Amino acid sequence: MATLEELRAQLDQIDDQITDLYQKRMDVCEQVGEYKVKAGRKVYDRQREKAKLADVASKVTGEFNKKGIQQLYEQLMSMSRKLQYRQLVEAGALGRLPFIQVDSLDAENARVVFQGTEGAYSQAAMQQYFGKDVNSFHVRTFREAMEAIEEGSADYAVLPIENSTAGPVNEMYDLLDEFENFIVAETILPIVHTLAGLPGAKLEDIRTVYSKTEALMQTSRFLDDHSNWQKISVVNTAIAAKKVLEDQDKTQAAVCSAYAAKVHGLSILADKINDEPENFTRFIVVTNQKIFLKNASKISIRFEVSHTSGSLYGILSHFIYNDLNMTKIESRPVEGKSWEYCFFVDFEGNLEDPAVKNAIRGLREEARNLNILGNY
Repeated sequence: MATLEELRAQLDQIDDQITDLYQKRMDVCEQVGEYKVKAGRKVYDRQREKAKLADVASKVTGEFNKKGIQQLYEQLMSMSRKLQYRQLVEAGALGRLPFIQVDSLDAENARVVFQGTEGAYSQAAMQQYFGKDVNSFHVRTFREAMEAIEEGSADYAVLPIENSTAGPVNEMYDLLDEFENFIVAETILPIVHTLAGLPGAKLEDIRTVYSKTEALMQTSRFLDDHSNWQKISVVNTAIAAKKVLEDQDKTQAAVCSAYAAKVHGLSILADKINDEPENFTRFIVVTNQKIFLKNASKISIRFEVSHTSGSLYGILSHFIYNDLNMTKIESRPVEGKSWEYCFFVDFEGNLEDPAVKNAIRGLREEARNLNILGNY
């Protein structure tokens, strides 16, 4: 029986053969890529790859080896495709992306919409990005804000998409999927919640607390200490403050910002009631134009994959191969398709970067319904 050292020596010899064959295979794949560039042929041939996987599986014995050889060839063919995508991009076959690079947003002449009412965190985020003198108006819902920029009554909308403690704003992902609007910037706002009531009201008077669902979640520890309080969700923290003012009921209070309390003439009954002191919300700036800033460094995309094992892994490999850092991934149900999901991915890069162009070329070929949501 061979010793361990002898067996390892045999493996080294086999590995040398494999690496030599791999190099030869990639050289041939490069020639195939050159042919496809000249002939205008697609890189990804699903039927041929499916037949190839069945063929290689038929040449080995045992279920373990059959599955293993198929996984190996899936990777080999994936690397071949990536090489050929790069060749197509270098040959100019990506085509011009329908996004126009701009030096800056025209903030001075812009009209901006935010969701909520005077004193909303969205208003604070808008002013943080566009300045306090920005020409703005507010609407009641996220959908109305998206409709305002789609129809042109506003140039930009400032909308929350993620909170550091409560997580993603799922409705925003659904609306980005539904509307043909695009992200052009983002701004991050620290969130400090207070409990506000009518002047003269005391904590012991409170029976009902109004706020946005996410704000109620972010202050759950404080609120749970008052088990007799009824918690009611409304569309916005500032709207909650406005309701308390309008109802003139001392048993009501709102979870809102100190600014919203001041705007609506409420007294702060308890300050800094966040569960987590480090609480931030990421807001996106959205427009109906396909533009991106020259110094943009993050890209958001949306895509679907086939409902098969390994399909998502195959798509994400395009980021790995092109050395692109993926910073976020979210999934949402696909409308009308039970138990199927679309994916939202954020990754670092600019649409002018060669690595980004390579990745997008591969994603366009292999993912379903790829949409670039913005570069910002």
